[in-house]
Formats: sequence, C-alpha cells, structure tokens
Amino acid sequence: MNTKPEKKFGVVVVGVGRAGSVRMRDLRSPHASSAFLNLIGFVSSLSGALRWMGAFCWPPPLLCYILHQRTALLLQSLHEVTVQNAKVLRSSKRELKCIDEVQQISLEDALSSQEVDVAYICSENTSHEDYIRQFLNAGKHVLVEYPMTLSWTAAQDLWELAEQKGKVLHEEHIELLMEEFAFLKKEVVGKDLLKGSLLFTAGPLEKERFGFPAFSGISRLTWLVSLFGELSLVSATLEERKEDHYLKMTVCLETENKRPLTWIEEKGPGLKRNRHLSFHFKSGSLENVPNVGDNKNIFLKDQTIFVQKLLGQISEAELAAEKKRILHCLWLAEEIQKCCG
Repeated sequence: MNTKPEKKFGVVVVGVGRAGSVRMRDLRSPHASSAFLNLIGFVSSLSGALRWMGAFCWPPPLLCYILHQRTALLLQSLHEVTVQNAKVLRSSKRELKCIDEVQQISLEDALSSQEVDVAYICSENTSHEDYIRQFLNAGKHVLVEYPMTLSWTAAQDLWELAEQKGKVLHEEHIELLMEEFAFLKKEVVGKDLLKGSLLFTAGPLEKERFGFPAFSGISRLTWLVSLFGELSLVSATLEERKEDHYLKMTVCLETENKRPLTWIEEKGPGLKRNRHLSFHFKSGSLENVPNVGDNKNIFLKDQTIFVQKLLGQISEAELAAEKKRILHCLWLAEEIQKCCG
C-alpha cells in the first residue's frame, strides 16, 4: 500500500446512517488506503437518514430502541459529524441532495455510471442481499457491513456471482480488528478449553430491519468461531415478549472437541450495551476482558483490507479461509434460526 495508485476506484456509499457517515468521512481522510479511492457520492432516502439523525435528538431512554451491535465503536467515530449532518437532513423535506459537499446520486445512476467501481453497502441488514446482487450484476466491487445476507444460501449465491463477475465481495468484520479480540486471541492460543460462555446485552432491536438475532449478532458468533474453530449447534431457544420489546436467544454450541460453548443475546429496554464472557481452560480461567485500549480508526483498518483485496495483495489461501469462516457463521446463524422456529 506504500505505492502510488495508478488509478483511483470510484466509490458510492449506500446508506448514510452511522456506518455510512463514518465510511464517507474515512474515504476523504488522508489515510493511505483512501488514496486509492475516490468518493463519487451516496445513495440514500430521506426517511432512513432522518430516522437515524433523530435518534441523537430524542431523550436518552429512547436511544436503546435504535442501538445495535456496532454502536459503541461508531459513536466514537461520529462525534464530529452528527450535528452538521442532522442540520442538513432536517432542513429538507425532499430527497437528500448533499452532505458535507458529497452529492447524492440515484441508485440507477450509481449502477450505470462508468465512474463508479465500488459500492459500500451500509444500509439496514434486510436490504444487503438485494443491493449486493444489483451492484455485482452491474460489474462493481462490493464492501458490505455484516451480515452480508440473512441467509446462508443467498450468501453462497452472491459469492458465486462475485467470482463469475471477477469482483471483490468483502464482508466487514470490525469486531476482529478490536483490541479486545487481539487480547483474547493471545490468551486463548494453545490452551485446552473446558467450557465457555458469551453473553451480550443491549437495548431493543427491530428484527424487521436487522434480522433474526443470530444474524444481527453474528459478530459475537464470529468471535467464538475465530477463537475456537468451527462449531456445531446443540440447541437454541428464543424467548420473546414483543409488547415489552424484549428478547433473549440462548444457543448451546460445541467445539470439534465436544467442548460446550453458550452464546446468549439479550435485548430490551433498560439493558446496557455490554459483553460478558467466561472461558475455562485446563490451565485456568478467563473472566471478561480488561481495558486494553481504544479501538481507533477501526473502519479505516477494514478499508485497508478491502483495498488490499482490490489490488490483489491478499493471498488466495487467506481469501479462502475468510470465505469459509464467513459462510460457516452464516450457516450456523441460519440453523439457529430454524431451531428457534
């Protein structure tokens, strides 16, 4: 990445919520990876953007209704862009026209433009599959926020389509770039697991927009798979009280060595965003993760990986291993959903 770019890849950002706003900011940063990219514009609707911006003007108790698994990281990055964007959005009753001098373009223009080489898909989870398919069919590379789809079969189809078109399909996994994960990876390596658990709590999340909790919370599942290898499903249950905006998913998994792992997602009003983990090894136990530093520029780190893929700088073996892990996690998420009925 130290070489000067022979050409810049034209980029459109689909969705200007939390992730999309951070992506647009990073694309215009002086970072090395951004030198290979040229932000052409964004694709969005006013209603979705206002729903996001409105969250920062409501009373704090209502924030829990719109927080999801990336919020803590994204709020760090969005501090300086929120107020300005909110003013722009609230001043318009029509389609968005411009945010921080970045022009809105229609989906049709983004798909057909010869200037656009890449699409960053930062929309709601339920729309990912359709956007990916459209941009791949239009001959564009795609970076998509996790999960790429809410179906294992659809993910397989999209990967085949990307290979047919000779395009990069990159599913973002910023949770693997976190300082906490790096700490866990060092702590776990070479140790014989006896049992473990991972509990994640947060405010309510709309399944209609973000999918079944095994998919919307797939970053936790990705942690477990990345730490302990491929897993098998033993059982899964879902307790849900829609009138209270509450749900609790409990999943029992097994490692290849038949060691039990329990994964719980619990979301409802008043629940603070938190992650509790407990891993027991023959040599000792690990209870939660100490403060290991800030997760700075985490989306830029992901963008660097994406640009390396565009430039062909990541080996086929690494790409195959990543694809295998992603598809395994999506398959597990789908099996968990089936098990919960």
